[in-house]
Formats: sequence, structure tokens, C-alpha cells
Amino acid sequence: MKYRTLGKSGIKVSEIGFGAWTLGLDWWGKKIEDDEAKRILKRAYDLGINYFETGDIYGRGKSEQLIGEVFAGTRSEVVISTKYGYDIYSNEQIGHRELPQKFTPEFTDFALKKSLERLQTDYLDVYGLHNPKIHTIRDRTIIDHLDKKVREGTIKSYQVALGPAIGWAQEGLESMDRTGATAVQTVYNILEQNPGNALIEKGEKHDVGILVRVPDASGILTGKVKADTKISEKDHRSVRSGDWVKQSLQKVDQLMPIAKRYGWNITELAIKFILSHRGISSVLPTVVSEEEVELFSQMSDGRYLEPSDMKEIAELFNQWPPYELKASAQTA
Repeated sequence: MKYRTLGKSGIKVSEIGFGAWTLGLDWWGKKIEDDEAKRILKRAYDLGINYFETGDIYGRGKSEQLIGEVFAGTRSEVVISTKYGYDIYSNEQIGHRELPQKFTPEFTDFALKKSLERLQTDYLDVYGLHNPKIHTIRDRTIIDHLDKKVREGTIKSYQVALGPAIGWAQEGLESMDRTGATAVQTVYNILEQNPGNALIEKGEKHDVGILVRVPDASGILTGKVKADTKISEKDHRSVRSGDWVKQSLQKVDQLMPIAKRYGWNITELAIKFILSHRGISSVLPTVVSEEEVELFSQMSDGRYLEPSDMKEIAELFNQWPPYELKASAQTA
């Protein structure tokens, strides 16, 4: 496992991180029981993964609780990141619908205290604004309060996690100018490079690390999703249309000659493409088993794409039709 620095924080994180949302939710085609979840976490740690990313909304704290139980005795050896902003304490989560958000100083203190309790720790390496909209990024009251928490030592750094869908470019770009965030998290993969490319470029200039989720394009780049794959409405991937799946598979066919030059399959190409960017701090693949953790961990080996192949991929991407990017309604 290779390691990189998370922006200006100075924190060393594994190139392959562990996105622990699947441990608290059954939104990826599988319900993971607690015992298996703990085995997966321990296996990730044994393989050199030290960056564990979660959020209080994942199972209403269940994911945090599992991480806290597993790493209670090795806290100093792992980097723990969690996120807040959705009011899980006053609202019931129904399906994939977004809950009301709160980012006031009072709610921040309350949510942080609850997360620390579940994670069995007295500090966080990274605390995240979970899918903040543009008015939150521009609210100095919230940002100043997070800066205060950093000075107090309750959190070592904070990130801006963009979403929930791909986009939110202005939110990410402005966060690098307006906040002391050490990282920005975004959807980014070889098929969906916007707004990631712009975020990576600005992140390098501002010493802000980029954290990547959905690196497999919702399963397209793992070979598990085919044109005829039936996805349950309960599954998070159900938001992808059948036409999107078909078009994405056609793009995969165009990319395969590059993968074959290195002796890689499409999943290896997908992950190594991301890690070929210096501005990327860690990749958070979606995993639901020990075998998948082992598979992705092996891809952090320092053997990445040559500049000529990165250029070829960029040329292919620029030929593909643009897609819709989400953003706050108020973007002026």
C-alpha cells in the first residue's frame, strides 16, 4: 500500500481508502451483518488501509459505531473521517430521499459529540460537511466554527464532501477559496471526469487533497453491471438509467485497448487512472466483502499510467457527449 498527504493537513492517508457507508446501509445489493463488517474492516487494516471514511447518516450512526468498536485499541494507527449535516436526530430516513440539513454551530457541536461517542475517540482526523450547498460554503459562521474546532484539537482538519449526485462544481471550487478545508470529496471516474478535473487542478494550486468516491462508475467499471443487469429500486445504483448503462459500456470498449497495453482489466485501469493524478489523495471504492478489499488494495502499487496514455484518455473523454452536473439553485 502506498500513502499520500491529505492536502495541507500533513496527514498521511492510504491511496486506497475505505468508504464505510455500505456497513450501515444495504444500498449496494447486500446487507452486511455486523460480524462480517468487522472482519472487512480488520482485513482492510491488515492490508495497509489506514483511511476510513464514514458519515453519521449511514445507518443512523451504525457505520461509525462499527469503526469505533474495531479500532478502539489502535486509534492512533488509523485516520478516521466522518461527515455531518443531515439532521438524523429529528427526521426519519425514508428510501434515498435527502433529509433536512443543519450546519449551525450548535448542531455542529451536537453532531460532533455524538459521532465521537460512537467512534470511541476524543478527536477526528477529518470532519466533513456532508453535501453542503453554496449558501453553506459562503456562511462564515459555520466555517469559522470549524476552524475553531481545529484550533481546539477536537478535529485535526475538515473536508467538503460534494453531492449527492455528480456535480456541485462551484461549491467545491469556492470551498477552496472561502474555507480552510484540507480536502474536497467528489464523484470522479474515468467515465465522469467533470467536475473532477477542475477540482483536481485547483486543489493542487491550493494544497487541497481530492478524495474520490464512485471510482467504478456505479459498477460499470467492475464488470458487474451489464446492459441487461436488473438493479433493485432499493439499490443506490438504480438512479442510473438503462441508456446511461449502455452508453457507458460502449465507452469501456474504447478504453480497453489502453488497459490491455498494461495487462490490466477495466477495474485496474479505472483505479490506476485516478491514482495517476498527483492531486488525488485517496480513492474510496465501494466494497461489500473481504475479497473486494483485497482486490482494490493490490492496485496501490506505484505502477500507474504514462502521460501519453493519460492524454489519450483525455482525448476520448472530450469526444464523448457532455452530461448533466448538479449544483445549488443559488449559484450567482
